Amino acid sequence: MKKTTPENFQAQFDGFYHTPHLFLKPVWGLQPFLTLNNAIPPVYNGTGLEKIRLGQRVERFVTAELKQFEDIHVIAENLQIRTENKQTIGELDVLIKEGAQLTHLEIQFKYYLYDPALGTTEIDHCIGPMRRDTLNQKLAKLKEKQFPMLYAEETKRYLDQLEVKAADFVQKIYFKAQIFLPYGSAITLKTLNPECVYGYYVRYADFEQFAKAQFYKPKKTDWLLDVSLDVPWESYEEVLPMMKHYQEEQYAPMLWIRHENNEVIKCFAVL
Repeated sequence: MKKTTPENFQAQFDGFYHTPHLFLKPVWGLQPFLTLNNAIPPVYNGTGLEKIRLGQRVERFVTAELKQFEDIHVIAENLQIRTENKQTIGELDVLIKEGAQLTHLEIQFKYYLYDPALGTTEIDHCIGPMRRDTLNQKLAKLKEKQFPMLYAEETKRYLDQLEVKAADFVQKIYFKAQIFLPYGSAITLKTLNPECVYGYYVRYADFEQFAKAQFYKPKKTDWLLDVSLDVPWESYEEVLPMMKHYQEEQYAPMLWIRHENNEVIKCFAVL
């Protein structure tokens, strides 16, 4: 069984690779970029991930995945757009060539709580574990800020160096996500990809219902991992001081919960 060690980049890549795309059809006029993956992930040979945050790590994983396809050529990645005074004003995540087609991809990999009390649509219901960012806000930023950057005057000289023109690109979102439902709920997604449901969230006030379970708290870069039995589990009594601390700090940690029947689920503990 694969060890989920702190530096197991392959296990992190596998978890990223298995996570489904959130949108299977256009949303807000944004076209999704969909990859058809094999059951067995490719070998990840990248290095230098130790000191970069989760979002940057995912961007590396996406380009590694894209390079597995014979008809896709990565032209540029993490292209920083700067003014003549060296001020960074934006970034283009990935520019690729699919056959003869030039494509600008913006990459997102998100964890969302599904809160039916928010708004009226499935998209309205999605909010980050710390309740600071929403799916609506992310789509608005993609549409109003990130995609227009391709056509900014400051971007032209970078595209000239690559010998391409903005007008020749189509723009798509590479958007993967793991969604967490209220614990005990039975919700079937229709707008969002139902395969993105990865677990549940539970309020601290209700945490004692897991008194007979075991727990593992992955560090944030290991949120990507697929669940496994092969981790150092702790009892309810052992994790309770940590949980009380997180509650006081108003933090929402991800936990793996192992039930008595050995079923393992991902879960967020929230206020």
